[in-house]
Amino acid sequence: MATKLVVIYPRPTDLEAFEKAYVDEHVPLAKEKIKGMTKFVATKVLGTPDGQTPPFYRIAELHFPSIEALKASAESAGAQEAVAHAISISSGGTPIFLVAERDYDVLRIGTQVAGRRDSLLEATHAQESRKG
Repeated sequence: MATKLVVIYPRPTDLEAFEKAYVDEHVPLAKEKIKGMTKFVATKVLGTPDGQTPPFYRIAELHFPSIEALKASAESAGAQEAVAHAISISSGGTPIFLVAERDYDVLRIGTQVAGRRDSLLEATHAQESRKG
C-alpha cells in the first residue's frame, strides 16, 4: 500500500533564512539523497481559519510505493543525511516526522457523494413537486 513520510516544520524564527535554506539546499538534497520516492510534495502553510499565525510553516510529503520501500530508504546514509539537514535548518524547533498510509482518495469519494447528492436532490425535488 502507498505510504508517505510527512515532515511538519514548526514556524521558523527567521522565515527568510529558513525559506532560502529549504528551497536552495534542503529540497535538492532530499531529492538527490532519498532513494525510492515516487513523489515529493512541498507545501507552505499560509494561515489558520481564524487568522492566527500558524504554529507550522511547511509540510513535506515524501511518497513511497510501500512501507518496505520507505523503511529501506530511511536506513540509507543519504536519507539520514537529509533528515539531519532538515533538523538543522528548522530554527522553530525539531520537525515532526510521521509515517502515513494512503487510506482512501477524498476526491473520488467527493465525486461519488456529489453524484449521489445530486440524485437525492432531484428525488427530493420530485417528491416536493408531487406534494404541491
